[in-house]
Amino acid sequence: MRIEADIRRAIEARLAALEQEHGVRVLYAAESGSRAWGFPSPDSDFDVRFVYAHPPDWYLSVMEHRDVIETPLDDLGLDVSGWDLRKALRLFLKSNPALYEWLVSPIVYCGNRGLGQELRALAEQGFSRRALAEHYLKISETKKRKSQDQGGMVGVKKYLYTLRPLFALCWLREHETLPPMALPEIVEGIALSAEVRRALEELLEVKSRTKEQGLVPRSPLLDRWIGQATEQGEEFVKGLPSRKLPLEDLDALFRRQVMAESPSQTGDRD
Repeated sequence: MRIEADIRRAIEARLAALEQEHGVRVLYAAESGSRAWGFPSPDSDFDVRFVYAHPPDWYLSVMEHRDVIETPLDDLGLDVSGWDLRKALRLFLKSNPALYEWLVSPIVYCGNRGLGQELRALAEQGFSRRALAEHYLKISETKKRKSQDQGGMVGVKKYLYTLRPLFALCWLREHETLPPMALPEIVEGIALSAEVRRALEELLEVKSRTKEQGLVPRSPLLDRWIGQATEQGEEFVKGLPSRKLPLEDLDALFRRQVMAESPSQTGDRD
């Protein structure tokens, strides 16, 4: 998914401004949401998520400090928010699915400080398939409940938000690697009937030219697939062991990143 040059510059400028405003270094920033998932609408926002580090002294405090940076949606449709490195690593230790998806995003705005590469390598060594599978089941069920039938019609965005976690769950059943973030890549790597693939392609085509709140007719075929995939996923999760990454590796990474040189500007992020 290509981001237009002027939008990319605006995002990089926003990240640089946040570094100055909060006295932090942005270590990694990527697109999340529908643009990274491969099915944006013409009016989709840019969901920019980042991980940042404070100077070392910030962490040497008796009191805990606020560990997130959030900004309001602006006129360009930029939704920018981030997590402090320590918060991110604590969640990474628990195989937090949101952070894992940031790391495999096909759209990276800042990745030249090594964090993303190191975390991806650690994740592939020991991520918890159970934690991810449980997350995808929960997300799909939540989105399914919210996609209320409107006279045989359903929001195309909510329909895809129900389907995508189940496709990612299928990936976990068939592979021992992290699922790609982009839906087309997931679908290429899993077993699906030609009919389901065709129905999904039609849905994606509609999404590409429909505004965020657009409606489509419910697909009996996709609805049946959702039910079957959910049942199979529930059985799959039962047989998965719990697993945690080694704390020592994350402690070492944390110290390296916090103690690194602090450039005054974000510089080239490609």
